[in-house]
This record gives sequence, structure tokens and C-alpha cells, in this order.
Amino acid sequence: MEFKDLLRRVDEWDQKIIIKYNGFGGKPFTKILKFISFFGRETLWISLIAFYLLIWYDPFLLTNISAIFLTGLLLIAVTKKIFNRARPFERLGEGKIKILERKPSSRSFPSWHSYNIMSYGLLFGVFFVKSPIITFLMLVLATLVSFSRIQLGVHYPSDVIVGSLLGIVGFLLSINLIVPLFQKIITYFDTFITYEIDYQRINSMLSSQVWYIILCITIYVMIFLSATYRGIKDHLKRSMS
Repeated sequence: MEFKDLLRRVDEWDQKIIIKYNGFGGKPFTKILKFISFFGRETLWISLIAFYLLIWYDPFLLTNISAIFLTGLLLIAVTKKIFNRARPFERLGEGKIKILERKPSSRSFPSWHSYNIMSYGLLFGVFFVKSPIITFLMLVLATLVSFSRIQLGVHYPSDVIVGSLLGIVGFLLSINLIVPLFQKIITYFDTFITYEIDYQRINSMLSSQVWYIILCITIYVMIFLSATYRGIKDHLKRSMS
């Protein structure tokens, strides 16, 4: 079988599956999947990076979560740029595909959500907790998040499958290559700090330094606005039309 023929068959399968499962289960199930889908959003993990850097300083958690995010940024962003695949609703039309969440603006292949939940699920289950049961539960969550992207009409099945596979690759690259590098960098910069560092506890500057409180609030507001900007913009357009 030639490669082009394989791609054609995958594309046909993609279309068949997304048309079948888009909106599957009705409104109640869609609401559940929209909530589950949140666990794959970059916003959640960026918020955790900020938390373990600014509020509860934990170099171990900070380096691991940051490494997976950076690796994903390189793997997913570059792959999206190379393949430049249109979203299902863009190609098949909104008559065939119902968009059941905020309309994404990035390319379809591969899925960021699937990468995030798979890589962080493995990090949490295998590396942090080291529990087969927790790892299994995280894989179940990863499956639900990936399915939600199909049901909500924003990804093809192959998008989430490859996104999940890249999540495994990202996890392995991060813990073996990127995390050790990040830990060396953080240890190096910690030596230049003249005040006592609050390790694994609430940062004392939150109760004594107004400028630090303002900084933390500003960063979290920026994270929130970056996540909701397009939704707010679309809502304002609909209100004014």
C-alpha cells in the first residue's frame, strides 16, 4: 500500500468517526465532556507552573511540569505548522460538524489537549505517585479527554491519537533530558539569591510585600485573559451584531 493511499484511508476513517460521534450522548454528556476537556488545556498547566514558581516554590514540580510544557510547545507547534491541517468544521463545514465548544483558531493536527493529558498523566501516575492504579485512572482520563475533542467537533481521531503518542514521547524526553537541564539551571540561579528561599511552603512575600502580591495577581489575570480572550471577543461580536 502506497503512503498516499494510506493517508487517504486514514482521512476517510477520520471523517466517518467524527461524523458518527460528534455530539454523541446529547447535551448532558456534552456538558460533562466539556468539563473533562479542561484537563487538557494549556491554561491549567501554565497556572500550575506559575503556582510552583511564585506561590509555593517547589523546584522538583516546577521543573517537571515546565519541561513537559516546553517539550510540547516544540513538538506540537512545529507539527501543526508542518501539516497545517484544517479543523473538521472548516473542511467538512458547520452543516456536517457541530462545534460544541469555543471555536479553536489553531491547526487541527495534532491535538494539544491529548498531548497535555497523556504526558502529565504519565508524569503524575508513573513518576510522582508511582502507582499502577493512579496511572490507569490517568490513562482513562486521557482517553476521555481525547474522545471529548472528537465529540465536541474540534479534532479528528488521528489528531488525538498522534497527540497522545507525542505525549508519551514528550514525557520520556522531558524526564530524561529536559528536567535534569532545568534543575541544573534553577540550582545555579538559586545560588545568587541573597534572601532565604521558601521551599515547599507558601511564599512569605505574599504576606509582606505588596509589589509581589500585585505581580502574582497580574500574572494570573494575564493567564486568564489569554485563555478567555477569543471567547470574550466572539461574545461581544454576537452582542453587537
